[in-house]
Amino acid sequence: MQIHNLSETPSLLNTFMSEIRDKNIQKDSMRFRRNIERIGEILAYELSKVLNFSPQKTETPLGISKEYLYSNDIVICSILRAGLPLHSGLLNYFDNAENAFISAYRKHNDVTHDFEIIIEYLTCPDLEGKTLLVADPMLATGQSIYATLEALKPFGTPKETHIISVIGAKDGVAYVDSKVDNDIHLWIASIDEDLNEKGYIIPGLGDAGDLAFGSKLQN
Repeated sequence: MQIHNLSETPSLLNTFMSEIRDKNIQKDSMRFRRNIERIGEILAYELSKVLNFSPQKTETPLGISKEYLYSNDIVICSILRAGLPLHSGLLNYFDNAENAFISAYRKHNDVTHDFEIIIEYLTCPDLEGKTLLVADPMLATGQSIYATLEALKPFGTPKETHIISVIGAKDGVAYVDSKVDNDIHLWIASIDEDLNEKGYIIPGLGDAGDLAFGSKLQN
């Protein structure tokens, strides 16, 4: 897997990352969602640099301009529900993209901290020969991303696949790397050191879905 860790170069992205991590600022759920969206826009811009471009003529009021435009057929697949603000950021830039959505959630064991990934809903267009972007803001253990990639296989073979995350854990990134092909790209804003016993990223930011949309009842 080819890893693009944007935190290796300081940029404006650092401001948004600091705000989504700050336990006081993140109490404003609207601001949290918007910051995730803006991080998605930055990740989309960086990703766009490796897409396929071809020259196109554009008629202006005064003449003809030649622009290089991307020619990829893009499908954005987001993991519900936490992936929705990140999805919006990507869609702001890839505004002609098709869209897919999947519910991949952790079902925890009542006794231990073990869990399995349960998929109950999936809607997806044809992926054959297209550019697939899989969006999940938190790449913790990596199991949700891998389960999603496996669940999408019946919909066709993408020409290329990109994973988009905001924060990942080293172990989770390593897990995905061990499971996927070398030509898959990971675009991520930061990679943190650890996971706790419940599989949450440390220092991370907490539960992205709860921060964006409110606490959920546990099954």
